[in-house]
Parts: sequence; structure tokens; C-alpha cells
Amino acid sequence: MRNFLIPLAFVASPALATGLAIEVEGENAKGTIQIDLLEDVAPEHVARITELAEAGAYDGVVFHRVIDGFMAQTGDVQFGKSDGDTSRAGMGGSDKPDLPQEFSDIPFERGVVGMARSQSVDSANSQFFIMFTEYPSLNGQYTVVGRVTEGLDVLDSLKLGDPRTGAIDGQQDVMKSVTVTE
Repeated sequence: MRNFLIPLAFVASPALATGLAIEVEGENAKGTIQIDLLEDVAPEHVARITELAEAGAYDGVVFHRVIDGFMAQTGDVQFGKSDGDTSRAGMGGSDKPDLPQEFSDIPFERGVVGMARSQSVDSANSQFFIMFTEYPSLNGQYTVVGRVTEGLDVLDSLKLGDPRTGAIDGQQDVMKSVTVTE
């Protein structure tokens, strides 16, 4: 009986996704950013992103922090919906518990996707960022969850924020839809 239960538990487990397709819409930014998710590097974080994407939680969420020469941040499903007040975007997460870090030796370079967090290394939840360029000081400090495979031109067309804070003045670019891909 024990051998029978193990395969059933394995079959009943949700399959991890292999990627995301982020349809971006904004003043200048239009198109799709394709991301290869790294389930083998950060399985818990990838499972969270996949779960939120499949539930439609990321649809309509703004890029609330975009710093030229650094990164673009999004994924605040609590305060970042474009059809609401986004003044607190970047301060929220999802209704799921925070995740313990899954640091790796993958360097933060152009197109790498990392999980945003607070001062605590175990505070990642729903927000993530995409790197515009190499940034070695982040290496080993944030969980890497994926890499952009297509759409760096869309990333580069995002409206830039304040050079220090990344705060966007006026209309923010938005993740119109986020789809899990195989």
C-alpha cells in the first residue's frame, strides 16, 4: 500500500511551470517579455509566481519602480493594480506567507529576474524585478527565479522613474496579462 500512495502523491502535485509570458502595455512599452523560470534553482519562489500568475493576480499590476541602469520592479498584487490607487505600490504582497530565501550563485546580470524583499532575507512574497544590466552587489543577496529569453526591447522601453527612488511620475506601464507557459 505504501508504494501505491507515493506515486499518487507525486501525480497529484502541481507541475511547475517552465516560463511566463508578460504582456506589457504603456505609453511606449508594448509587447511581450518571455521569462524562463528556474524551478531547479528556486522551486518555492517559482511555485509562488506560477500560482499567482495562474490565478490572474499579476494581471493589471504596474511597474512601480524603474531605475535606469539598474532594474524594473513589479508584482505588488495588493497595492499595484492599475485600476486602483497605486500610491502604495511596492509596499504590499499577496495573501500568501512570505518565503524563505533560496539564494544561488547565479549572478544578477541583464535579463535576470529576482524576487524583491524587505530587509529580511526571508520576506519575498509576490514582487519581482528584472535587471537592465549587471549588478554584482545583488549576487547572493536576493533569490534568482528566472531569465528573460525574449522581449529585452520591451523591458528597455519601460517608462523610467526617478533616478534615485525609481518612482514613476504619471502613468505607469502595466503587466496587462501574465501567462504561465510550458
